[in-house]
Amino acid sequence: MIQIDLEKGLVNLKDNDSLKEYSLGSPEAFALLSKAWLRCGWDNKYVYGFSWLGRPIIQLPEDLIRIQELIYRLQPDVIVETGVAHGGSLIFYATLCKAMEKGRIIGVDIEIRPHNRKALDEHFLRPYITLIEGSSIDEKIVNQVKSLVQPHEKVLVLLDSCHTYDHVMNELKAYAPLVSRDSYIVVMDGIMEDLVGAPRTKEDWKHDNPKQAASDFVKLHQDFVMEEPRFPFNEGNIQQRVTYWPSGYLRCVRA
Repeated sequence: MIQIDLEKGLVNLKDNDSLKEYSLGSPEAFALLSKAWLRCGWDNKYVYGFSWLGRPIIQLPEDLIRIQELIYRLQPDVIVETGVAHGGSLIFYATLCKAMEKGRIIGVDIEIRPHNRKALDEHFLRPYITLIEGSSIDEKIVNQVKSLVQPHEKVLVLLDSCHTYDHVMNELKAYAPLVSRDSYIVVMDGIMEDLVGAPRTKEDWKHDNPKQAASDFVKLHQDFVMEEPRFPFNEGNIQQRVTYWPSGYLRCVRA
């Protein structure tokens, strides 16, 4: 149980018979409160309240800022995203490509609903985006994505479609060969593991989740390591991300 005393500036963690006390200004207190905030946000569908240039974007804002940092550093030629939904994240990445004057997006989804496709087709950033409809692990779809990438191009892959262990593992196996050395494949929504018992969750999320798939994948594939991107600027005390994507960044170390 977490207790917050704003007057004294303390955060207390009670665990059975033990009590740990942290200053409100400590990284430990920040970590405890962030974990509670993430759970509260899930219960209240916090991430369902944002848009980017007119399109709903169902992502934690901090995750978007962090992936922006990585995209700017990598300067990828191609960003492949599985999972389109309303298309907000595609527009977000396209905005970065336009600003950098480099890059394009390939979005894959098993179903691109007509109203979402229409909105994307009418968006001024549509020229940066290629849409592919079909299962992201279907061999024909994977081959179609690969056909759109040239051998010399730097590729970043973002996995945000079906979040079951099996699906994510199959996506990792399918798209990892596309990822350029020192680029990443990012496995999203590993927070599922920590949400069991919350509304809209399932008991098997303890093991049936993207984080577990990412962890097992790097154990079996030595050309990838689980590695957090460095913060390009940090004058604060916090070294860990507040994120829906824990353990989600896999860097390619292929020779």
